[in-house]
Amino acid sequence: MSSLKKFNGRNRVVVDTLTPALEAEKYPLKRVIGDAQEFRVHAFTDSHDLITVDFCHRRKGAKEWIKTPMHEAGNDEWVHTLQPWEIGLYEYCVMSAVDHFASWKHGFNRKLADGQAPDLELLIGGDIVLEAAKRATGDEKVRLKGFGNALKNTERNVRERIDAAHSDELRWLVSRTFDESRATKTPIHLLLIERELAAFSTWYEYFPRSCGPDTNTHGTFEDAKNRLFEIDRMGFNIVYFPPIHPIGHAFRKGKNNTLTPTDTDVGSPWAIGASTGGHKDILSELGTLEDFKSFIDAAADYEIEVAMDIAFQCSPDHPWVKEHPQWFKWRPDGTCQYAENPPKKYQDILPINFESDDWENLWLELKSVFDYWISVGVKVFRIDNPHTKSFQFWNWCILEVKAAHPEVMFLAEAFTRPKRTHNLAKAGFTHGYTYFTWRNSPSEMREYVTELTQSETKDYFWPNFWPNTPDILHEDLQVNSRAAYLGRYVLAATLSSNMGIYGPAYELMDFEPFPGKEENNNSEKYELKQWDWDKPGNLKNEIARINAIRNTHPALQRTFNVTFADTDNPHFLCYIKQNWDRTDQILVIVNMDWEHTQSGFVYLPLDHLGLGEHDGFTVRDLYDPFEAEYTWQGSRNFVKINPHQRPAHIFKIRRL
Repeated sequence: MSSLKKFNGRNRVVVDTLTPALEAEKYPLKRVIGDAQEFRVHAFTDSHDLITVDFCHRRKGAKEWIKTPMHEAGNDEWVHTLQPWEIGLYEYCVMSAVDHFASWKHGFNRKLADGQAPDLELLIGGDIVLEAAKRATGDEKVRLKGFGNALKNTERNVRERIDAAHSDELRWLVSRTFDESRATKTPIHLLLIERELAAFSTWYEYFPRSCGPDTNTHGTFEDAKNRLFEIDRMGFNIVYFPPIHPIGHAFRKGKNNTLTPTDTDVGSPWAIGASTGGHKDILSELGTLEDFKSFIDAAADYEIEVAMDIAFQCSPDHPWVKEHPQWFKWRPDGTCQYAENPPKKYQDILPINFESDDWENLWLELKSVFDYWISVGVKVFRIDNPHTKSFQFWNWCILEVKAAHPEVMFLAEAFTRPKRTHNLAKAGFTHGYTYFTWRNSPSEMREYVTELTQSETKDYFWPNFWPNTPDILHEDLQVNSRAAYLGRYVLAATLSSNMGIYGPAYELMDFEPFPGKEENNNSEKYELKQWDWDKPGNLKNEIARINAIRNTHPALQRTFNVTFADTDNPHFLCYIKQNWDRTDQILVIVNMDWEHTQSGFVYLPLDHLGLGEHDGFTVRDLYDPFEAEYTWQGSRNFVKINPHQRPAHIFKIRRL
């Protein structure tokens, strides 16, 4: 008998293969508010009985399910399309059971058509309705009893009883009495609905401390406000600051990451904490808390959000080191373990010990950092090296934060192995950094973007493409090549709907590398910079044009709608983006040979575009200041790109 306990023999429906879905009750599927999502499930039963299949969803924590009948799509597949209009964390599942009333009615109608007497069948139908009435309440219970008795009343006119059996009201009333005790239910899955900014964001990172009038004057939040007009003109909707907290003095790094700083060296913002405070405090040279709030308000006037960099690590001067020594590792000589990545040493940074016996209080304190800055007005966080912190912590912390503040977004700065990257995404990180920077040929880029957009990872990992960062200056950008800078920007801006740059280094093409490394020489991480924001030859107008194309074309405001097209030139990367109803179709062709003019034929997937081989269409180059337009026909068309003029075409397709 013990082997029978895991069965409920009255549940005859088989339900499986619910898609899309991640691990039940553990990781959320991610979608964007307003975007329709189709769910599919396999459901069937034995014999000839009909079944009811309901898609059920509710907000996480709610008691009642919102049930919607799924539609049969053939081959025992059932379909439902959900279009969420509120952000937040939801649960969903599918319930299915034998529909005894529909099965009876189906058989009853066939017997009527065959000329069989209806009396016995009406009695059976009446019993089914009366059984349903037992599960109803209030007025619906009374009405169901009335229908059941009417079907069983042999003194009534048979035609009236048959009409009652076919009543739409009766069908609706019975459907309201779904018997969950006899239903087969899939595991409960999680669905995270993000706001529109999570689907489409253009980030601009800059150091407020370098916004002062000269390299001897520390910039402030007030100085940083002066850059907002130009950042807005270029078309960015998120500005992101490196950490703005007090910087430690112990083992402070000097310029270019030297171990011998002078008294005037400002240190690395990532060495967080001093006698003046830690993660909930502001570096006094930048201004006050009110100054920071004023900056947030000023950015909001431009419809720009402010992202904070959260780095859960400490300088040796951080108050936590004295107040909570159990949160750190201590060596036998009594010194605190600093960060190392042999042979590199980071004496100015202490990693947190997530195996501390006091881990509960540690977790609560770290989460409270987010809670504090959210109360200040920050809704977007870039997390420094989250893969070097506990994965379990992120899985708990992010969903806790988003349960109270569903609008909050998290960007994972994790250049690490794919499985670790994916786990962070499943834990709830909105976006993640990628290997975009290191995909430098058309074939590499095509393979990588296909992996990101066409595999199951798209259900949880949303890429954010960055051509450069304060830490990374790829060899493509280590030369004075306007074409390379613009070409990489076009790729990031049109392949991914979420992208960003570290400025103003990017638009000024500040390309001096540290000898032998993919790093910036004289890095801004360790010193104040004096930027000539209007340096002749800058890329600001070109970036503004590309971002304007992004901002006005829905096809470029989603990532997972990319389709690659073939070419006969290995230097070309060719791809199409279109919105769901094909009203906005964009064709991008990039010449990834930044030095030489290239030409060749591109082969368009006409079926995908809704075009026939003999249909004519125009392609208008939105990237061209004159918006040159060409008439094409068929799948095979000629392209020639001089990268020194413009390294790409961004075509708007229009059917003739």
